Formats: sequence, C-alpha cells, structure tokens
Amino acid sequence: LNMSVFDINPELTIEHINVLKEEEGREGQVLNRTIHQRKDGSTYHAQSLIHRLTYKNQDAFVIFDTDITRQIENEKLLQKQTEKLNHQANHDTLTNLPNRMLFQDRLEQTIKFSARNKKQFALFFIDLDQFKKINDALGHHIGDDVLIETSSRLSTALREEDTLSRLGGDEFTIILKDVKNVQSASAVAQKIITFMKEPIQIGEHSLFVSLSIGISMFPDDATTEENLIKYADTAMYKAKDEGRDNFQFYSSDMTIQAFERVVMETSLRVAIKEEQFIVYFQPQYNAINETITGMEALVRWEHPQIGLVPPAQFIAIAEESNLIVDIDRIVMRKAMKQFSLWYKDGLNPGTLSLNLAMKQLNEDDFISTLLNIMNSIQFQAKWLELEVTEGQVMENPDAAIEKLNEISEIGIELAIDDFGTGYSSLTYLKKLPLNKLKIDKSFVMDIPKDEDDIAITKAIIALGQSLNLKIIAEGVETQEQKDFLVKNGCDNIQGYYYSKPLAAKDITKLLNGTSAL
Repeated sequence: LNMSVFDINPELTIEHINVLKEEEGREGQVLNRTIHQRKDGSTYHAQSLIHRLTYKNQDAFVIFDTDITRQIENEKLLQKQTEKLNHQANHDTLTNLPNRMLFQDRLEQTIKFSARNKKQFALFFIDLDQFKKINDALGHHIGDDVLIETSSRLSTALREEDTLSRLGGDEFTIILKDVKNVQSASAVAQKIITFMKEPIQIGEHSLFVSLSIGISMFPDDATTEENLIKYADTAMYKAKDEGRDNFQFYSSDMTIQAFERVVMETSLRVAIKEEQFIVYFQPQYNAINETITGMEALVRWEHPQIGLVPPAQFIAIAEESNLIVDIDRIVMRKAMKQFSLWYKDGLNPGTLSLNLAMKQLNEDDFISTLLNIMNSIQFQAKWLELEVTEGQVMENPDAAIEKLNEISEIGIELAIDDFGTGYSSLTYLKKLPLNKLKIDKSFVMDIPKDEDDIAITKAIIALGQSLNLKIIAEGVETQEQKDFLVKNGCDNIQGYYYSKPLAAKDITKLLNGTSAL
C-alpha cells in the first residue's frame, strides 16, 4: 500500500504507541472507533484491535482493523428511528406541540425548580369556544387547520422558556415560567386573546375563533400537579360562564361552584334515567278573538328532594354536558302523548309548540325518532310546531335549511323563536321553510314606552307579514302591550296576560271551560 499505520489511521499518534509501550504485559487494547483512510483517499469507519508482542527482541504491535461502516450506518439509523419514536410519543401529531405526557413531565420539573428556587409560575388551561360547531359545520379537516393556526398564534405570545402543549381536542395548556406577579400572567393572557381577534382564514372560510382561559398560580393556588391542573380547568369553565372570550384566575369559591356543577350534572343523569322531567304548557291565544290556538311545552324538573326546578337552573348545564338531547326527547314524547289524549277526549288544544336544541336537530336519528314517537301514540303532524332559535339557525344556516326542509315535508310547522335577538340574514330567512316568527319577550316588555322596542317590534311584524308568516309575541303581561301588538298586526299572544305555564290537569280544566282563569 506504501502507507504507514499513521497514514491509514490519521487519528493514531505516536503518543498512543508510547502509552502502550509503558503498560507492560497489556494486550488486546481496543482503540476508539475511528475514521480510516484508503489509498485512494476515501474513508471508512474502522475499529482497531492492537496486540503487543516482541519481535526480534523489540516491542512490536500488530493492528487488526475491521471495517464497521455498515454497523455504524445501522446504528445511526436505529438512533434516528428511536429519536423519531420518542418525539412522536411526546408530541402531538397535528400541531407538533408537546402532548399530555410531555406536558405533565414539564409541569413536574417546573414545580421542582420553582420550589427549589422560590419562584412562582402560572398554568394556563385554554379551550376554544364552540369549536365543535366548526367541526360539525365545516368538517374535521377545517377544524384541524384551525387548531394548527391557533397553536401558531399561541406560540407567538410566549417566551422560549415557556411550554405550550396540546392535551387533545381543542384543549391547550401553557406553563408560564418565572412570572413576577398576577399582572404579568394577565398581560400574557390578554395578548393571547387579542391575537385571536383576527379572523382565521382557511380557504374560502373566514373564521372568528375565541378562547376561554383559566389560570392557576404556583405556589399561591396549589403546589401539586393535580391541583394546579384542576384549578386552572375550573377557572376556564368560569371564563366560559362569564361569556367566553376572556380569562379568569382561580379562586377558592370556584371549587364550590365546580362541585355544585358536578353534583347538578350527576343529578341530571339520574333525572334522565328516572324521567323526573314533567311538562307544563303555556297557552297561546288568537290576538283578535282570544281563543286558544296552541300551547308551548315547557320542561320542569321534579326533583325528589328539592321539588320543582325551573329550566333556568339546569338547561345551560344540560346543553354543555350534551344531556339536552335526552331531555328534549323525554319532553317531546310526554308532551305529544298528552296532546293525543286531549284530542282523543274531544278537546282542542291547538298546535303543540316544542322548543328544540340544534344539537337535537343535528342528531342523525332525530327525524326517525320523531316519526316513531308520533306513530306510537297516534300523534298527527299537523298538530306539531317545532321552534328553533334564530341564533341556532345562523350557526350553520345551510345545514339548518336542509334539516328543516326534511321536517317541513312531513307536514310539521316551523317557527323561529326569540326572533330579533340574533343576526340572521334575510337571504337565509327567505330560504327557511318557516310558518311563524316569534317576537322575543325582551322587545315586548317595554312597549309601548320604549321607542327602540316599538320600532323593532313594528319592523319584525312587517317583515313577517311580507314573508307571509304568522306572528306571535311572547312575554305579554299587560293590556297596553296586547293592544299595541293587536293594533300593529300581531296574530297571536302568549304570556302571563292570559296565563302562566300550567300543569296538564289545569290545562284540561281550561279546555273544558271549568278553569277559573
């Protein structure tokens, strides 16, 4: 080869040889893996085994070189694959953020560091407001893009030493290290909310996405992982209760509220199982001849210990926990059964108005369930009117139009409830298969004194008339309100002026003409 051992192994020096000479009797010394050089200048990975021996009364060394290039390449490949698997195990595949497992590890380390160095930090628990509606309306692929953009915006609000994680779904956490005070954490939370004010552009969709943020502080609120997470989560729900698109710091009274919420939800599940819900009916009257034209079914919870619980105390929790669908179906079946009995007895309760949550309408089996109930109790479609709120329809108007058209084809009438409180487009309003507009009681309560409410009420009546829709006003309590509505062309009246919501037995008396009302 005409190459010395030093040519072949540039990393081998005379110092290595001298060390071996000084260590008498030592054989089989393996040098570190090195890069060897061939005569043509190319290199390869080698492992050298050096044996010491005596040759012609002089120290000599025999060097055995093994080409381990393939072995090194395989080891590098294995290391790369291991690193990739470790990354996948600790990071969210969609956003590439730390996942729940890595978040918990980082939180544990931050607690130890902060306790040792007497530092405080903030834990943010973040949830996208009404994100499910984006997935339901536009598809999960759009939802994924929203999550990716959200993670990017959250990252820009943070320092390098902070940890942003995605726990799953639309839940994110932030470990905000070494914060000086509550004001520092507030500034970051406000920055995040401000960043989310700009619409997210996904293809042709311009989406406004807000966040609810709950914040717990170490060590003031808690010193353990479990409690810091629980308290930040509790504060996040408080932010949602406060109208979303805001942040809340944890306070001890939130724990009591959270407990009460859990108790309420648990009780609701029992109530659904045991069908503790009963139906009250509020009569609706023809505004001119004052005859009954229908009844609105209103749910009441007959709690075995508490007694009668009004809907204002449980409907919001039922909606957030997705129990509203089960409650709606109980009410639907019980109300329709009672109406069938009245008609069977020769009474005329008119049309049954049922409030329907959009979650119910979005259920795949809603129409089949409705038809099954109607058929089982011999309830006619012409007796039924379903009410949906303006705001619910406008969350996904195209899907609402499609589903409501299916319902209309059965022969069921449809009404927009709380009309005037939302922001519906007249274009969509004309496309909906509506029969009736219901004026919200918030506009009725101050007529004929409030000029704005007068103008709005007149406009709603005129709009309904132009679309050939019947008009009903709810929340009518005084003669003045009734006279104003009749004068301006309102067809039907509902409210305490005529009757409060009544139990079925009292409605029976009313229909029989034996009521004291």
